[in-house]
Amino acid sequence: MNRPTAPVTGRPSRRRALALALAAPLLATACSSGGGPHPAAAPTAGATASPTASAAPYDATALRTPSGRFLGVASEGGPEDLGPVTAFAAKTGRPADVREYYQVWGDDFDPAGNAALWRNGQLPLLTWAPVQTGLASIASGSEDAYLTRFADQVRSYQGPLVIDFAPEMNADWNAWGPAHAKPADYVAAWKRVHDAFRDRAVTNVVWLWSPHVTDSAAKAPLKPYFPGEEYVDWVGLVGYYGPQEGSDFTTLFNPTVKSLRALTGKPLVIAETGVAEGPRKPGQVADLFAGAARTEGLVGLVWFDLQKTWPGSTVPTDWRVDSSAAAADAVAKAAAGKGFGHPFTG
Repeated sequence: MNRPTAPVTGRPSRRRALALALAAPLLATACSSGGGPHPAAAPTAGATASPTASAAPYDATALRTPSGRFLGVASEGGPEDLGPVTAFAAKTGRPADVREYYQVWGDDFDPAGNAALWRNGQLPLLTWAPVQTGLASIASGSEDAYLTRFADQVRSYQGPLVIDFAPEMNADWNAWGPAHAKPADYVAAWKRVHDAFRDRAVTNVVWLWSPHVTDSAAKAPLKPYFPGEEYVDWVGLVGYYGPQEGSDFTTLFNPTVKSLRALTGKPLVIAETGVAEGPRKPGQVADLFAGAARTEGLVGLVWFDLQKTWPGSTVPTDWRVDSSAAAADAVAKAAAGKGFGHPFTG
């Protein structure tokens, strides 16, 4: 359904942010080769690098099959803004393992900002939204100059990066959804992006493919949008508890998990989720974490830690961990009790 999400892909707060992105994008434009969270050397200077650069690129192979379950946070601000992860740690009593941020297609990658985030202990997760650029255009190669530059910028960063390109592709509220683009164009664009990174010898990326949970507002079948096992490392789900979506894990996530498992056995990630403030929030928080913990192959959960106003409403929906003291206590208890927390070190 029309859930809130962060500022660049369009539903309900994404739609609000889309107008901002069209006028002036909100979005902000590592480690040793062993992969630990504290790099031995500063990241390569400059915006671009070629595959022949002297520094060996970071290899994210080990991160593609993580053990345990990570807990992440999604919020506004670029990767260099550590405020969201600092606040999340204060609210939950433990640091975030992943920091999700949002960027519009056409903006440059920020190697220094991502390096600062990785040094701080968070694996960067970039949601990359082609807000103004059609999938057919990307697939045709007309965006290759930008794509090559971006891939080289990512390669120059000595740390890992998760890329979630054009998520929620099965939902009409996005400019790349079924009301605006064909599944074949989506798959061709995904493959074009992936192959550009491969051709530039970029080895530090984990590819995350994230549909929205299938419901009455996102009912397009997933199979036509799946680019194939060789093009995906993690499979994501996006879904929220109320006020217009689910009220329990079984009905919100399980049908889509079943559909995804018919496509691939790759690690599962709840790439964006949250629980709306209300009297049921503590119980729903417990249900979310319990459901995630019992889902086979699920390796992480990212909490959308924002308060957003739905279009046509003057009353914001509060998805924040600390929307109430009871909510904050429930998140801290559920995360600790279900074993969430997986620092990425390799």
